[in-house]
Amino acid sequence: MDRALFVAATGMAAQQRNLETIADNLANAGVNGFKAASVHFERILAGGEGEPGLGTLATGERLRFTQGKLEHSGGAYDCAIEGPGLFEMRDPRGRIAYTRAGDFSRDDQGYLTRAGWRLVGVRLPHGALGATIAADGSVLPQMPGGEHAGAGRIRLALFPAPEHLSRGGDGLFLASPRAGRPRLVAPGERGSGTLVAGSLERANVSVIEAMMEILTAQRAYEASAKGVSAADEMLRIANNLQRG
Repeated sequence: MDRALFVAATGMAAQQRNLETIADNLANAGVNGFKAASVHFERILAGGEGEPGLGTLATGERLRFTQGKLEHSGGAYDCAIEGPGLFEMRDPRGRIAYTRAGDFSRDDQGYLTRAGWRLVGVRLPHGALGATIAADGSVLPQMPGGEHAGAGRIRLALFPAPEHLSRGGDGLFLASPRAGRPRLVAPGERGSGTLVAGSLERANVSVIEAMMEILTAQRAYEASAKGVSAADEMLRIANNLQRG
């Protein structure tokens, strides 16, 4: 009966973690470039393979890098990725992070920035009136009088296992050993996506699917809670019998 209580309690803990993850997905359904996560579970083994399990353990979250819907934004420097890849960003301290959110703005030094992070590889020349971002990542500045000047090229980071990236703040992702070492490639080359200027990628969260996931998780939680109550009642009866 102690074992039954433990099994049911692990089920409650696992589903609680699942509900928290789904709720976080829903809370960020309106955030540009947000990627939903799902919780993975493993069986707790009493001994070797083939032995009865001792419950369920939530082993962590994995990001889902499915494509979000692209929407026209009209922002002067907005850019979305259609297909695999992430923008590489650097902060003033030299730290590197990655994002799918391309709502960039231009700072006074000509860098394209977002939330205090600069897009790596691009800097508009002094006096540029604006810029055109091509699908292959080329950034063409618009200069007075039509003269040409280089502004760099956007490259995309491809990870062997992007689902294992760590979340940072402000829609950023951080590299991790499990995600592997990134390759920086030009958009449209070597399996990377292409760029869509003037658009943003919405979160890949389906509100309807998330609500269904919540209902499923709640039912599983309630079933485990009933198991805890039943095991507790059996322990109470057993204790009373021993006393009698």
